Amino acid sequence: MGLGMLVDGRWVKEREQEDPQGRFLRPSTTFRQRITADGSSGFPAEGDRYHLYISLACPWAHRTLLMRQIKGLEDAISLSVVDPEMLDEGWVFSEGPGCIPDTVNGSQYLREVYLKADPQFTGRVTVPILWDKQTGTIVNNESREIIRMLDREFGAIARHAIDLCPPELEAVIDQTIDAIYQPINNGVYRAGFATQQAAYEEAVTELFDALDHWDAVLQNQRYLCGDVLTEADLCLFTTLVRFDPVYHGHFKCNLRRIADYPNLGNYLKDLYQRPAIGETCNLDHIKRHYYRSHPKVNPTQIVPKGPILDWDSPHDRDRF
Repeated sequence: MGLGMLVDGRWVKEREQEDPQGRFLRPSTTFRQRITADGSSGFPAEGDRYHLYISLACPWAHRTLLMRQIKGLEDAISLSVVDPEMLDEGWVFSEGPGCIPDTVNGSQYLREVYLKADPQFTGRVTVPILWDKQTGTIVNNESREIIRMLDREFGAIARHAIDLCPPELEAVIDQTIDAIYQPINNGVYRAGFATQQAAYEEAVTELFDALDHWDAVLQNQRYLCGDVLTEADLCLFTTLVRFDPVYHGHFKCNLRRIADYPNLGNYLKDLYQRPAIGETCNLDHIKRHYYRSHPKVNPTQIVPKGPILDWDSPHDRDRF
């Protein structure tokens, strides 16, 4: 979440991001083209054609990294990872631990990738970005659409034959992703970036009402949509894994920790302990990004040492 944006191709370091009531406003994404297995969209699913730009700190980008890993698309879709600290220049590429430079476009700043796709671009410079190396443009920068494309359209290329959106569950998966988006995925930001008390309390109340609801759902089933892992679980996981180390303190989402929930806490450990999931989590990037990139929320930019987390301890989800 940087405060800068591009306006007519020019970088502007400050922008408004709240309404008159102090509520955080998330602008919509802008590149919404599709990759298809049959190529009918003009972007066929092919190996070594697409490049994924992500941040290990960002929950939206983390979803796409998870899908790439779970499907076994690491060799088919190349990767760049920005530096975790996002300051006046927005997302940047560096040689820091865990970072991967822009090997496709040679950019120093992520905004240069947007300007290659549209030299007059106006909008936020966000991750993830799915880039087409062949036509030299951004295909899509909406995380939910990217994970569906990686899940659905790359079946012939993926090393692992796993379907996280089976047709018979598609409607309930989409309904679940819709249901968790505003109160939980976006809710932590609505609480953390609120600039008035009422806006904060509105967001944090909706957040914990939703967490309470899903904790109750997970009392009776292993995953959000039943007995199989789906895209909805990836969308919730990337928020839950950031909750206790970041959102609880930094964003004042402190009614409860995820560790305090009997079902959500064990569900988080269950997912984290899957190799393809846990190995994509980088707590150093996560904590450094949030605590150092939001000076209005954390003016000293001090990164806390804690909390002590125990996601590798036994969980009870095998009962299902």
